[in-house]
Amino acid sequence: MTRATNRFSLLADIGGTNTRVALAEGKRLLPDSIRRFSNADYPALDAVLAEYRALEGGVDCAGACVAVAGPVRGGVASMTNLDWTIDSASLSRATGAETVAILNDLQAQGHALGHLEASALRQVVAGSGDHGADPSQLVIGVGTGFNAAPVHEFPGGRIVAASECGHANLPIRTDADLRLLRFVETVHGFPGVEDVLSGRGLERVFAWVSTENGTPEERRAQDIMAAMDAREALALETGRIFVRMLGTVAGNLSLIHLPFGGVYLCGGVARAFTPWLAEFGFAEAFRDKGRFSGFMQNFAVSIIEDDYAALTGCAAHLSTQMR
Repeated sequence: MTRATNRFSLLADIGGTNTRVALAEGKRLLPDSIRRFSNADYPALDAVLAEYRALEGGVDCAGACVAVAGPVRGGVASMTNLDWTIDSASLSRATGAETVAILNDLQAQGHALGHLEASALRQVVAGSGDHGADPSQLVIGVGTGFNAAPVHEFPGGRIVAASECGHANLPIRTDADLRLLRFVETVHGFPGVEDVLSGRGLERVFAWVSTENGTPEERRAQDIMAAMDAREALALETGRIFVRMLGTVAGNLSLIHLPFGGVYLCGGVARAFTPWLAEFGFAEAFRDKGRFSGFMQNFAVSIIEDDYAALTGCAAHLSTQMR
């Protein structure tokens, strides 16, 4: 397929495991251009983009925007769970684009809000607050890693602040929480939120639950989810702990950022747990804030079910840079 020169933008969503690449025309994502690449098969992003452009007829793009699962500083992105470093100059060379942007992946999700189909959002906790004009929002990503980003609207445009909150300490409410923290700390050296609330975090929680049960065992995340479907006791207990911790952390972040416009959970692990949130008490854990429990009812929580939302966010953000 041959694409017109300087008509399209190239977008990439780089996770810890896969990279999704697509083209956009303005803010409109082109569904037929979306391709997925396994990061383990490539030494760097340049190789992914070179193959993608070749598959798209050597497309020459006017702009390029990538979302990365890691911190971005001074136009340079360092992947948290992948040995890739990405900078603006190399992105421009790899794509032939005159305008480039590099976002944290949660920033891209934040820029997607308001540009997603209604069917891509599933509310899991209702909110009752008076949102007012241009309310703040919050996106929380649970997948290969964990992170969150607040979304603020200003007269000059949308600001999506970056963070690395997945590497903050786990919260502790009970003696069991402390034992879990100690278990994670022994394995990883530091008890970070991501070490429980992520795909590999789910595996650590199961290892801890089975150890507490006197039957130490390790399982992959997908096998734990399958065991939950089969109603296996240890897997169900693992799921309950995971969901309760997710509710607690999401509630903490909501008190910090006051997202009267809503909280949005995204990422493969968050979507996989959607059917379990009500049964395992997500809403109760989310609102369990003592005398502020009533205040927590201001915040609605929804799941972003669009697997390509970050690409949509890249397109929306890039369009504002190319005016």
